[in-house]
Amino acid sequence: MKSLLTIKKKRSGRDSTGTISVRHRGGEHKRFLRTIDWTRPFADIPAKVTKIVYDPNRTADLAYITHENGSKSLILATTELKVGDVIIRSENTPIKDGNRLKMKNVPAGVPVHCLEMLPGKPAQMVKSAGSAAYVQSVDGKKAVVKLPSSEIRLFNSESYVTIGQVSNANHSNEILKKAGDSRHRGIRPSVRGVAQHPDSHPHGGGEGRSSIGMHPKTPWGKPAMGKRTRKKKKASNRLIIQRRKK
Repeated sequence: MKSLLTIKKKRSGRDSTGTISVRHRGGEHKRFLRTIDWTRPFADIPAKVTKIVYDPNRTADLAYITHENGSKSLILATTELKVGDVIIRSENTPIKDGNRLKMKNVPAGVPVHCLEMLPGKPAQMVKSAGSAAYVQSVDGKKAVVKLPSSEIRLFNSESYVTIGQVSNANHSNEILKKAGDSRHRGIRPSVRGVAQHPDSHPHGGGEGRSSIGMHPKTPWGKPAMGKRTRKKKKASNRLIIQRRKK
């Protein structure tokens, strides 16, 4: 059986040409990548939760599951999932944390995560710690879902979802207590734009402690706050019923 762990290659913010494409990255602790099962391909085969573990590469905890056919995999753990629980993927299963079923069979108001954007695709939405979406209504092949961002969006009701809220809901309250906490995560220090030379940053220069002047910019002059970056003609715009709150 293929290992679920692989060593994470350090790239330190560099692309395939060796150029730094993401600033302030490097020096992280050695890590293993965990291979997550986003599809749960074994339909109608029960699986038992054998262990719940921490994953340094994501905000949520993971659960090791073993299927009755002997295969093992890793999935996102939910707040209510415990060692020894038996879960299953099926078109219509009991409403229980960890079970995966079609959206059309989920009652309104039940928290779900790992949503398929299109039937048959791997889980793509609602995967961060403490997040959950809610099915509001189902009409034929259309399901109205409220996402964690408060956006209300249409989905295909044949898409699969997993029951429950993603684990580690307290993640947003964690505090990095020292500089080393960031360095172990591969985050290097960043220098404020107003403290730089005007040739290095649009916010730089001036006499004494000067403000940034106009609107906040990136080092390359593009707006850094407030500007909408979503394409106006994006195909999925027609699926959005209500935009998220600003």
